[in-house]
Amino acid sequence: MKFTFHATMCPPEHYLPLARTVQEHGFFGFTLPDSICYPKEASTLYPYNADGTRQFLEDVPFLEPLTAIPALSAVAPELRYSTSVVKLPIRNPVLMAKQVATVAVMTNNRFAFGVGLSPWSEDFEICGERWAGRGKRMDEMIEIIRGLLSGEFFGYDSEYYQIPEHKICPVPTQPVPVLIGGHSDAALKRTARIGDGWIHAGGDIATLQSYIERLNAYRREFGTDHKPFEIHAISAEAFTLDGVKQLEDIGVTECIVGFRDPYAGEKDTTSLEEKTDQIKWFADNIIALATPYPEAV
Repeated sequence: MKFTFHATMCPPEHYLPLARTVQEHGFFGFTLPDSICYPKEASTLYPYNADGTRQFLEDVPFLEPLTAIPALSAVAPELRYSTSVVKLPIRNPVLMAKQVATVAVMTNNRFAFGVGLSPWSEDFEICGERWAGRGKRMDEMIEIIRGLLSGEFFGYDSEYYQIPEHKICPVPTQPVPVLIGGHSDAALKRTARIGDGWIHAGGDIATLQSYIERLNAYRREFGTDHKPFEIHAISAEAFTLDGVKQLEDIGVTECIVGFRDPYAGEKDTTSLEEKTDQIKWFADNIIALATPYPEAV
């Protein structure tokens, strides 16, 4: 099993020392979420918490992940960094490809690009993008980003994007894995069809297992089940060895580990020293005793 640290939107000054600490204590990766800004008024609901409100995000310090990751990598270069997840269709695909290429180059190919659909129409409005057609645009954006990351001339012509042939430089020397988030049937099908992996957004292990079983069925249906595939899960089961074994048994390849519930709507008042102690406890009691994932050996 691999273990990736989630800083759960802690104070910005904690990020660099935390990256050093998780690298020193056997974590495989460091993941960052994405949120642009907080609207004064919002009508759409959040699908991953109990009441659907987004009040838990107000005044929460979200760093822009693709800007933050190179800084983290400079102090902890052995970690693999990921996003969980970037709200893809609120952005421009060519600029996004340039940002992804830069991050992958600056981290020496230690970057996985986690993407998803924002559940909030307000995110689209503030960024000047359309809410309608967001799923199709996301599919096309992934194709465009992959095409431009090839380093060759690449163009695209569709209902949504008309891009003359261009190339970007530099590009990473290895493909950037595209991991897709979402629990809806459409998200699971998209992941099975074009994703290199799936990012779970939380919940009980029985529900997680049902998602993984559906993903595997869709991968067989689309003929992609022979390809390498990552499954990243947020689960309380990761805090016991028996729980880690259960997660392994249902197909999880990477546990995303955080030490507080960001959905609770409470500010992070944990000191850096306390966070460091939590990381050390997890390293000693879980990482050191868990069976390593084969690729991490």
